[in-house]
Amino acid sequence: MRSAAVIGTGLIGTSVGLALSRRGVRVHLLDNDESAVRTAAVLGAGVTTRPAEPVDVAVLAVPPGQIGVVLAEQQARRLARCYTDVGSVKAGPERDVLALAADPTSYLGGHPMAGKERSGPLAATATLFEGRSWVLTPRSDTNSETLNRVLELVTLCGGVPVIMESTAHDRAVALVSHTPHLVSALMAARLRHMPDAAARLAGQGLRDVTRIAGSDPRLWVDILEGNATAVADVLDDLAEDLAVAVGALRELAREAAEERAQGTTTMADLLVRGNQGRSRIPGKHGDAPADCVPVHVLIGDAPGELARLLAVVSELGVNVEDMAIEHSTGRPSGRVELQVSPTAAPVLAERLQERGWTVQPGEESDASAPEGLVNSW
Repeated sequence: MRSAAVIGTGLIGTSVGLALSRRGVRVHLLDNDESAVRTAAVLGAGVTTRPAEPVDVAVLAVPPGQIGVVLAEQQARRLARCYTDVGSVKAGPERDVLALAADPTSYLGGHPMAGKERSGPLAATATLFEGRSWVLTPRSDTNSETLNRVLELVTLCGGVPVIMESTAHDRAVALVSHTPHLVSALMAARLRHMPDAAARLAGQGLRDVTRIAGSDPRLWVDILEGNATAVADVLDDLAEDLAVAVGALRELAREAAEERAQGTTTMADLLVRGNQGRSRIPGKHGDAPADCVPVHVLIGDAPGELARLLAVVSELGVNVEDMAIEHSTGRPSGRVELQVSPTAAPVLAERLQERGWTVQPGEESDASAPEGLVNSW
């Protein structure tokens, strides 16, 4: 691939431009927002000039509801030989393309399963898609050149192509992406008038639950509109469990031992089902979930501290499956949680302590104690 165009220079579009430019592809950036496209160009995602001849592939990084219209416009202008998109809804845009595009065979729907809670070109990175699934939704009439070009684009960006049918994709992302985002926003909405005293007790658990609620509401309205039925179906099931949870909590608050016992049984069942569901989430690189334990290390809030810690872990030859950082409220310090194998955990903790790091002992999970107590040091 020698040339590409990216229409829309937000987080995803700019990240595509950065990834392709890094691999030597000439990228042309197009956006009605002049500030955004200039910022993306300054970051190195491409040039702001329109190509003199059709590029190899054009990426439509626009909201799902606009994909059909934008594709039709750009095909009329002969922007590219092949087209794809990065929208998180596929069935609706596919219908729009079939209705509006002059040549639907040169279009292949796509959805990289990567993102951030921050939006805009300044949040973009060239490595955003590395090792991440990138769904492609070819139809029976998708031409082979388009399929091959888009597969090449995914590879150049470091993504892992996953072939799905568009409606199956939408049902899947309703469960693993769209409903979780909406639930996160609903929980975050409870905090709008949170008393200052409660805010001071907030820890990493609350940050984890509400992190994605910071995303662009306008974009998410468009996404949820495009996948409304599938998301509503998941929420129906969730609402049933919420009603059961409310009933169990009411029973736990009653005086009768028999009713409290029933509430305990019901609540335990809900929590166990949650454990079972979480265990289905793939681990690093899409592999089966790794059996890991946390090692908690305290670090100072100073430049280079995290890099210094990770350098020591690497020197010790320990593979970190996942990592989280929690900042201590009101103090210039934080805690890094390193998820490692059960056999490596005690060795890592011992070696880190030998090198002067403060390791918090005996914490398999924060679930066993109130967050405010576990996180106080």
